[in-house]
Amino acid sequence: MATIIAALTKFGQSLTAIGLSLLYAVLAVFQAVFALAQNMIQSVLKLGQSITTLVLELFQGVLRFLVANFAAILIIGGGYYLYTLRQQGRGPKVLQKKL
Repeated sequence: MATIIAALTKFGQSLTAIGLSLLYAVLAVFQAVFALAQNMIQSVLKLGQSITTLVLELFQGVLRFLVANFAAILIIGGGYYLYTLRQQGRGPKVLQKKL
């Protein structure tokens, strides 16, 4: 009788070990899936951050170029306007030709 009880005890322990092993395997699969999802989300966020940085740096360069050209046009245009006023004698007294 003791051998039957010992065999059933070992059988129960084996079933418990198999069940725990299956449980740990399922938990490991879930952990792997969650780790994959976390890495994918981090990668997508990092890609978005990189694209945003690229666009902002590119826009900043283009904006500087446009502002510099606009300022140059204003300075050259303003100088030409003052020159034409001086040539016509209609500008402020500082700009008028001395006769």
